[in-house]
Amino acid sequence: MASSLDDKMSPAERRAGISLAAIFALRMLGLFLILPVFAVHAHGMPGGDNTMLVGMAFGAYGLTQAFLQIPFGAASDRFGRKPVIVFGLLLFVVGSVVAALAADVQTVIVGRVLQGAGAISAAVTALAADLTRDQHRTKVMAMIGSSIGLVFALSMVAAPLLYALIGMSGLFWLTAVLAVAAIFTIVFIVPAAPPVPRAVGRFSEVLGDGQLMRLNFGVFALHLMQTAMWVLVPAGLVRAGLPVVEHWKVYLPAVLLSFAVMVPAIIMAEKKGRMKQIFNSAIALLLVVQVGLYFEGSAGMWPLAILLTLFFVAFNVLEATQPSWISKIAPPHAKGTALGIYNTLQSVGVFLGGALGGWLAQNVGSGSVSMLGGGLALAWLILAAGMKAPPIRRAVAA
Repeated sequence: MASSLDDKMSPAERRAGISLAAIFALRMLGLFLILPVFAVHAHGMPGGDNTMLVGMAFGAYGLTQAFLQIPFGAASDRFGRKPVIVFGLLLFVVGSVVAALAADVQTVIVGRVLQGAGAISAAVTALAADLTRDQHRTKVMAMIGSSIGLVFALSMVAAPLLYALIGMSGLFWLTAVLAVAAIFTIVFIVPAAPPVPRAVGRFSEVLGDGQLMRLNFGVFALHLMQTAMWVLVPAGLVRAGLPVVEHWKVYLPAVLLSFAVMVPAIIMAEKKGRMKQIFNSAIALLLVVQVGLYFEGSAGMWPLAILLTLFFVAFNVLEATQPSWISKIAPPHAKGTALGIYNTLQSVGVFLGGALGGWLAQNVGSGSVSMLGGGLALAWLILAAGMKAPPIRRAVAA
């Protein structure tokens, strides 16, 4: 009979989940705080009247992330997770300092490139997989995914207030301080990582695995949809009569309500062996949201708020389940490489979501952005329907 203790997260697993989620949160809060205010601030800087340069200041981070996720993930397989994560966070600190001292938009772009060069997402996710048993891995991934959603909501509320108090330079200095706190967390609080095989997983092992590649397409589609949505959502809320400074009144409840739905969904996926059903349902919900956004038009704030809540439910469930699924089916010696490819496609999705979403909205119309998202969601749902459920590994009998 399985020990009941094995069905609960151990203290080390709880500490790993909370501390790694804190690392993601500290890093992502520093990034998200810039989003609501930089475009306005840039108008007062040399080069700030060039919309393309301002856009590059946003997108440069995702672009360098896309190029370096795989090398960082592979390096974590060879040299260990913690040293690679610390090195990436140090690069992030340097980039934040460069941006804080910048006198023009071009220098901010350099700082953002350096911030993005600290591409630690794959290494952190691989470390989370190393430190947790299979039956609890999705819970840890849910902690990490939830922390990102929470700090996003927090940044929407806090950024305008902090900008008024400390200015844009102060926000970049704050991102540096938060990254230093993340370094302290990884060195002194995250449990010691088990040894990993000192070998780099071959790309062919991952690229030739149809199950892994379907998950990689999924994270690309998910983040392309997420980024493209923000081309439309703020303007939709303004049309509905909600000023920009009050958008947090929609974002924060939507995120919190989505967590209330996500938690039981994750529990069901893990304890009841319903991972595939929950996963596919979340993708179908994304499709519903994209169709709803296409027809929403000027229907008002409440329909848009409901669609946002449904999106966050789907997004948070998928953010929790996808990395867990990959860590369960990737070759043990190539987890970092597999998660590096996964996070690379995530970053490419972020970059293309902004670029394509903006271009389509300007040149074709806002409905075309939702059509793109709906097409991606439908393609993903078709691909996911043929996937095999991840293996369920029970607790060892006592």
